[in-house]
Amino acid sequence: MVAVGTEAHEHAVSKPFYKVLYVQVLIAIALGVAFGWLDPQAAQADWVKALGDGFIKLIKMMIAPIIFCTVVSGIAHISDAKKVGRVGVKALVYFEVVSTFALAFGLLIGNLVRPGAGFSGGHADAAAVQKYEHAAHEPHSAVDFLLGVIPDSVVGAFAKGDVLQVLFFAILFGFALMAMGRRGETLLDFIDQAANATFGVINIVMKAAPLGAFGAMAYTVGKYGPQSLGNLAGLVATFYLTAGLFVFLVLGTIARVAGFSIFRFLSYIKSELLLVLGTSSSESALPALMEKLERLGCSKPVVGLVVPTGYSFNLDGTNIYMTLASLFIAQALDVHLTFSQQMTILLVAMLTSKGASGVTGAGFVTLAATLAVVDPRLVPGMAIVLGVDKFMSECRALTNFIGNGVATVVVSWSEGELDRDKLNAALSRPVDVAAARTGVATG
Repeated sequence: MVAVGTEAHEHAVSKPFYKVLYVQVLIAIALGVAFGWLDPQAAQADWVKALGDGFIKLIKMMIAPIIFCTVVSGIAHISDAKKVGRVGVKALVYFEVVSTFALAFGLLIGNLVRPGAGFSGGHADAAAVQKYEHAAHEPHSAVDFLLGVIPDSVVGAFAKGDVLQVLFFAILFGFALMAMGRRGETLLDFIDQAANATFGVINIVMKAAPLGAFGAMAYTVGKYGPQSLGNLAGLVATFYLTAGLFVFLVLGTIARVAGFSIFRFLSYIKSELLLVLGTSSSESALPALMEKLERLGCSKPVVGLVVPTGYSFNLDGTNIYMTLASLFIAQALDVHLTFSQQMTILLVAMLTSKGASGVTGAGFVTLAATLAVVDPRLVPGMAIVLGVDKFMSECRALTNFIGNGVATVVVSWSEGELDRDKLNAALSRPVDVAAARTGVATG
């Protein structure tokens, strides 16, 4: 990565406010909401939808090469193979513990608030949910999941953009390059330079972020509109409240133990959070998050291993959604769930959330799979929440995104590879990454 000096920092902080990325994205989101609200028909035009979809595709095309270069470089630069395994095990243990907290948190709030109690109306067409039911009943056993991590071909993994398959190959390639020693230095240097080039492409693509956010928000509001919330507004509000409490109480406590403030961390990644909010996709800001975490003082190997792995295994927002939505549907259909059935939701959701990673509409697919196991009577009730699922997808993506950022800092801290000076400096005076890189380039 390119080092950012004092001149670059001054260049970043002295920019006019309207040239700062997160301000542009925030303005674009507001304009998109206004456009969708005032002229919903025009907001549903193909060209509007294409703005959001096109930007996400631009970002997604770079995720596989960035993950490959970052993971290979991170592993190859470590001389101790045991250390790589230790980081991976720590990350997975952390993911499982925090994910369980997220599932339990959703159950707790769902039982306390009972957003589905007394529900009336909202009898959506159950046929609309059939595609999710079909995906939920496809085999997602542990063996299927493990075999799915192995790509049919290396080229195929990159072509599909399957994060787990690319990660699997990158880990093997990184260990092979590590074993080559001095003979692999030329290839390693090439991969390092390729990583810099791919991040350079991301910086170019990010200039289109406001357009992407505008298109995505305008289309969403235009198509679904505030009127589609109806009686389900309580579920949406409860979900946002629950996710917020989880971030500030659970993740905030974890951050405090690791020695940093969750509020300052959120301020540091505010540009990326707004991008996730505008596009409803954590993928859109994944490369920028990896770069910012390195600037925050996290070691490159930890960032390269934890962030891509967390993308599939650390889905805090999705976990909260599954337990909370399950209880909402049961309450709305007046189906009493015993304590053992609620514990079954928790246990099944821990598995289904991993098995459906990378599937379009993964949150809804995992919900269908969970309900089918707990009580088949609940599955048709998914049609009730289908209309507002889009409004909750932003919150799922935001919570997942924040959780992965916190996890990376925590694992770096536990490994003794967190640069406290960089951490404190970055959190006290956040730097706009794109502006900083421009400052370095222009001198």
